[in-house]
Amino acid sequence: MVNALLEGETLGLDCVQVFTKNQQQWKAKPLDPGMVRDWHLKVGELKWNAGGPHGRGGIVSHSSYLINLASVNDELWAKGVDLMTDEIERCETLGIPYLVHHPGSHVGGDLETGLSRIANAYGEIFRRTKGARTVSCLEGTVGAGSTIGAPFEHLCTLRARIVETTGEPDRIGFCLDTCHLHAAGHDLSTRSAAESVLNAFDTQCGVGNLHVLHVNDSKGPLASKLDRHDHIGHGWIGGGATKHTGEGTFSAAKLRSSGFAAVLNHPRIRVIPKIMETPKGVRETPSGRSTSWDQINLKRLRGLQES
Repeated sequence: MVNALLEGETLGLDCVQVFTKNQQQWKAKPLDPGMVRDWHLKVGELKWNAGGPHGRGGIVSHSSYLINLASVNDELWAKGVDLMTDEIERCETLGIPYLVHHPGSHVGGDLETGLSRIANAYGEIFRRTKGARTVSCLEGTVGAGSTIGAPFEHLCTLRARIVETTGEPDRIGFCLDTCHLHAAGHDLSTRSAAESVLNAFDTQCGVGNLHVLHVNDSKGPLASKLDRHDHIGHGWIGGGATKHTGEGTFSAAKLRSSGFAAVLNHPRIRVIPKIMETPKGVRETPSGRSTSWDQINLKRLRGLQES
């Protein structure tokens, strides 16, 4: 896991998002004590353990994709509770302050059942991890199928029920993803539209409860419910996509007038970790020079930040 910190340092990042185990497996070996020691040393060297809740910085972990706390299947629900418990315990060991979690899907049931299953799951998870400081962040989704979390009403209701069930409001918050927002129908294509979206989120969910942002362009148009991330400025948010081809062509002027400018300069979002989940790899120039796409996307985003 220390390699994630080294890669982030090389790219010039100031935070990273990691998996603390294989995200496609139910079981995992305990964290190696030597790795944990090296992790803490490197985090301290980078000073990524400063600020944030309880002074633990802004590193983010993402929970396993296998977890579905909304499941109506009792066996899968119980396995999800066990795995989320392990995810939180791993974050505690590593001093990671934020754990991003997809709310889940109520397939086979209905929305009301799914919301109740998630709230009950957190009641058990927080009981098992009493005293933990890691903040679980419910991630907004594109809303495909029976997935919970695209309308802000879902997120607002879900957090309220978890707080009511657990009595621990400080341990539950939100993560938004720009691609997910746009594909779900929250228009981020212009600065004014994005400001309206953020105001609506604040009214319903409270922007103070937003702890992590995933910053990605969207290969899918508005309300497409297509969860496909694109490079910054190449998709339907940053102005690079067209109705005819859907292929992204970068324009700095269009990017400056897009919703990314509103999002990055929002006073709350300026101070929380922002994670790029954009496609990886390198861009080759005609002259033969190779540049990491992470560095390109990072430069574009930082160029939008206003002093």
